[in-house]
Amino acid sequence: MKRIKALIVRMATENPSWGYCRIQGELKELGHVVASTTVANVLKQNGIKPAPDRPSSWRSFLRAHWGQVVATDFFTAEVWTPKGLRTHYVLFLIELSTRRVHVAGITRHPDEAFMAQVARNLTDIMDGFLVGHRFLICDRDTKFTARFKRVLKEAGTEVVLTPRQAPNCNAFAERWILSIKSECLDRMIFFGERRLREAVGEFVAHYHEERVHQGLGNRRIDPRPERAGEVRCDERLGGLLKHYHRAAA
Repeated sequence: MKRIKALIVRMATENPSWGYCRIQGELKELGHVVASTTVANVLKQNGIKPAPDRPSSWRSFLRAHWGQVVATDFFTAEVWTPKGLRTHYVLFLIELSTRRVHVAGITRHPDEAFMAQVARNLTDIMDGFLVGHRFLICDRDTKFTARFKRVLKEAGTEVVLTPRQAPNCNAFAERWILSIKSECLDRMIFFGERRLREAVGEFVAHYHEERVHQGLGNRRIDPRPERAGEVRCDERLGGLLKHYHRAAA
């Protein structure tokens, strides 16, 4: 009976829309005949609500909508200006299925006006990065204003907030921040915003065209045609970013 109870809990957790009778039917197909009241009692004992009040797990949500989900976040960079060191905020988005990244803006003042303009750019019907995506994952940072969310919703993109104190639920965005900082930004000093923008742009191009990704089977996001010539090393940002490729034969 212990194994059956564990199976009931697993089915209910992995399938939030399944009611007692659906779980009972699935168990029967597996050779376990139990009453629906038994299913109800097991779920109650384990603190699992009945459908449809049972919340979907974060993993189930991502798996169900994988190709339509984009995540977003901010990170900061310090820039030397004539008035001293100033903090700049970089807003980016990452498409989970492809790992493709889009830098939505760099600013010292991520206020409501800035965020509203970003939302309009992202949902532009001609070239908006969010066109064709149903969900945008973000944390509960107040910089993601109500107006920002409203513009996205009106364009057909629903904002999904991560659970409180759960950074792992935005793991893809967090991992990209670690990559750009450890491989590039933390190893540079920026004199002026223009230099920061150049560095971010160079890293994004390197990330898409030259860097291989373990999550994609050690492939590039935008692979180049295979060649058979001599192995060469190309550099960006004075040799900070390197990649190897074969020249045309």
